[in-house]
Amino acid sequence: MPVQAAQWTEFLSCPICYNEFDSSGHQPISLGCSHTVCKTCLHKLHRKACPFDQTPISTDIDLLPVNCALLQLVGAQVPDGQPVSLSSAAEVEHYEVCRVCVEELALYLKPISGAKGVATLSPSVLSRPMQRKLVTLVNCQLVEEEGRVRAVRAGRSLGERTVTELILQHQNPQQLSANLWAAVRARGCQFLGPAMQEDALKLVLLALEDGSALSRKVLVLFVVQKLEARFPQASKTSIGHVVQLLYRASCFKVTKRDEDSSLMQLKEEFRTYEALRREHDAQIVHIAMEAGLRISPEQWSSLLYGDLVHKSHMQSIIDKLQSPESFAKSVQELTIVLQRTGDPANLTSLRPHLELLANIDHNPDVPTPSWEELESVMLAVKLVVHGLVEFIQNFSKKNHDTPQPQANSKYKTSMCRDLRQQGGCPRGTNCTFAHTQDELENIQERCLMVLEECFFL
Repeated sequence: MPVQAAQWTEFLSCPICYNEFDSSGHQPISLGCSHTVCKTCLHKLHRKACPFDQTPISTDIDLLPVNCALLQLVGAQVPDGQPVSLSSAAEVEHYEVCRVCVEELALYLKPISGAKGVATLSPSVLSRPMQRKLVTLVNCQLVEEEGRVRAVRAGRSLGERTVTELILQHQNPQQLSANLWAAVRARGCQFLGPAMQEDALKLVLLALEDGSALSRKVLVLFVVQKLEARFPQASKTSIGHVVQLLYRASCFKVTKRDEDSSLMQLKEEFRTYEALRREHDAQIVHIAMEAGLRISPEQWSSLLYGDLVHKSHMQSIIDKLQSPESFAKSVQELTIVLQRTGDPANLTSLRPHLELLANIDHNPDVPTPSWEELESVMLAVKLVVHGLVEFIQNFSKKNHDTPQPQANSKYKTSMCRDLRQQGGCPRGTNCTFAHTQDELENIQERCLMVLEECFFL
């Protein structure tokens, strides 16, 4: 029976015996399927197959090289010159270049390496999505054909995320929000704020969840009448725009009638709040992508829900909407952004490497890449990730900008009224009022510290 795989942050310990990897009894051995287990546990297996997905282990366990990238992260001694069983000296040469690239990339995970094989949440230059994709690459076994296929796929994924991160780094969060809602309104739709939008969607569901068919006018009037007790600003126009958003998302089955209004019936698959909300959110993300906006899962969670709890939900929607062409399109968008900003970090030099990664066939049934192809991909990944890190450390405004309480005498000094009365805040992280008691207390402490410093001066 397969063993349950560990969380991705637990990549520094064996997922079977839970011992941290070391250079003696618990050497990390990555398999072709990209699961990594200590050598001791591998020798104890009853079947020569991965204990997590049952993929057969075709190479002798003693001939699989130790994952030195993981050893350097736990501070263990890294063995010199491991012998690898490949067909020719040229292949060994390509393998060594690729291995060094992966080990150098793995060093970017060093700030999040923690005790007992678990990665801590310490600050890291790279975002969590970048770290996760990097962990996937680090666990690829390059001497195995399947491992090389996975490494190329992981390299493409890292390149695509790097482009997104660079575009995000160049965006103004305040302007981003305004551009998003302008794009939504330009399509005849509207977002009324996290709390009001949620109630409006639930009322649409209440009216149509039993399979009823209503005209748009009747549906809008029903929602407005139910909503205006809590939200006096609710109008037929604003709710009509919310219904239009669901219409664009193809949530309705429309029946046309001669000389009368069409009837709208909620499709069966959208008759639960979770399904309807997911399709609603996906439509807004789709509008943002059409408008050329790149928004992080954290920003999406804040904008649509007024919190950071829905990051994973929004990430899954973004992933589903990505197409094979999205990467190449993002590279073009980045080029335009760099032309507009003057490109002080010379990120334009990364374009050929990004285009090489964008041209990788994403199909899971692709043939095994040649060693030359693998080497070119690993070198490209190393260069683009290094370029991202250099930009964040030396040129990113976001790396240095922190909220300054003195810029606004009212900044976070009291609780947000919208959050308290309506259960959500349309301004999200841009709100100048506190959303939690901890946030309120932290700002007050900082203000006291500033006052004390001024007093002693």
